[in-house]
Amino acid sequence: MSTIKPLWFVLSTLIFLLSATSDSSPLENFLHCLSKHSSPSITKAIYTPQNPSFLSILHMHTYNHRFSAPTAPKPLAIVTALDESHVQGTVVCAKSNGIQIRIRSGGHDCEGLSYVSDVPFVVLDMFHFGSVDVDIESGTAWAESGATLGDVYYHISEKSGVHGFPAGVCPTVGAGGHFSGGGYGNLMRKYGLSVDNIIDAKLVDVNGNILDRKSMGEDLFWAIRGGGGGSFGVILSWKIKLVYVTPKVTVFKVMRNLEDGAKGLVYKWQLIATKLHDDLFIRVMHDVVDGTQKAKNKTIKVTFIGLFLGKSDQMLSLVNESFPELGLKQSDCIEMPWINSTLYWFNYPIGTPIKALLDVPKEPLSYSFKTMSDYVKRPIRKSALKSMWKLMIKSESVRMEWNPYGGKMHEISPSETPFPHRAGNLFLIEYLTTWGQDGVDAANRYLNISRSFYEFMTPYVSHSPREAFLNYRDLDIGSNFPSNATNMNIAQSYGSKYFKGNFKRLVRVKSKVDPENFFRHEQSIPPLSH
Repeated sequence: MSTIKPLWFVLSTLIFLLSATSDSSPLENFLHCLSKHSSPSITKAIYTPQNPSFLSILHMHTYNHRFSAPTAPKPLAIVTALDESHVQGTVVCAKSNGIQIRIRSGGHDCEGLSYVSDVPFVVLDMFHFGSVDVDIESGTAWAESGATLGDVYYHISEKSGVHGFPAGVCPTVGAGGHFSGGGYGNLMRKYGLSVDNIIDAKLVDVNGNILDRKSMGEDLFWAIRGGGGGSFGVILSWKIKLVYVTPKVTVFKVMRNLEDGAKGLVYKWQLIATKLHDDLFIRVMHDVVDGTQKAKNKTIKVTFIGLFLGKSDQMLSLVNESFPELGLKQSDCIEMPWINSTLYWFNYPIGTPIKALLDVPKEPLSYSFKTMSDYVKRPIRKSALKSMWKLMIKSESVRMEWNPYGGKMHEISPSETPFPHRAGNLFLIEYLTTWGQDGVDAANRYLNISRSFYEFMTPYVSHSPREAFLNYRDLDIGSNFPSNATNMNIAQSYGSKYFKGNFKRLVRVKSKVDPENFFRHEQSIPPLSH
């Protein structure tokens, strides 16, 4: 792929340099520059605070209410890129005017870093880049960065009933950020992560060049597959390798309260979940619910939700051999095409049309949340499980999802991609704390609950470093604030947790492709000079 800029792009740069005046504001200069560096349709893609649609566009993909409050920082402008030149122009013009950009594909960054900043910034919103081009003959597809996981799954199913792709269970998540952070889902024990199945990409670099795998080189291609694409450029699209799924898969949900022996089931799950057949994935979810006595009493409901690539009779045989305590019955099992299982896992009712995968919320979420994550390498003993659930009941606002390892995840080298959390792990924990109240006091209360629970879990999880998952973004493990002042010691703190030994290689790649640290945010990869 050629990296030579078109003549209009070069000439417009000269025009801009000659016409820009020193007394213009950075935003005025940015917009003037953008008009010269982009195709004429750019006027339809720019939203400033004076535009009546500015807030609706900003909040359209704001999936955490605490970042849509009136007091949350707002961008100088939003560029809803309609073609590649708009992306190139935004990068070149923001860089030349000292303005940060925040790159948003789906808006699910748990800390809002794709649309919030503590310094002057513009949002480059990629939601118009939403196409998915599937080639069943080659077993591949090109997914643009603004395509949702629902888009990816739906368009694969249009072409084949026996192909899928390993990624997350939330259909509204954008491919751009999800894939660049790792991409975690219920096919991981069979096929690994999303990044383990990406074979090419298109990216706009710091100089406005459009690069593919060949022209960007293997180091940069390695870095964007799990190292966070926003530290290195703007991902335009990913080329993914499709995976085989059986014509029918089997799903189930088994729910048990503490009074029904949940403690013993969860302990046994820790012992066997990584050893099950690679075609079987069983997630464990922990929720605080009303008890069976008085309404004021709370208890823990544990849900075992499974996906098996095959028929129910085969799955029942596997589960009852390794995990008979679960008491799984034929009546618990539902056979369906894989594409329908993606709806089931997101709690859509049985029979929901698969076109629901294309739906996006019409209104921003009305609740706020905080995520944190941990990796567990040794089973958590029963007494600790009891104390853990007691603290959950006390808080009432914390829930957990435990995702099992084993299979393909233990076969891939920790240095194959920047995602290092491979063999040696039993499962990944996602902590999710939610609240519906507005205001700083409410936010601080629930953030403190989240942090206290995370602190309580310290003895039972990985250490030196205490590992974390980039897709569950968490500024509490380290943050360069303000984001225009990158401290390498702070970056090493969060970098070692997300990437372990791969952090040093990411820094070397960053130093080569973006030495001036243009692509940055509170948890970006810094170059050596910063």
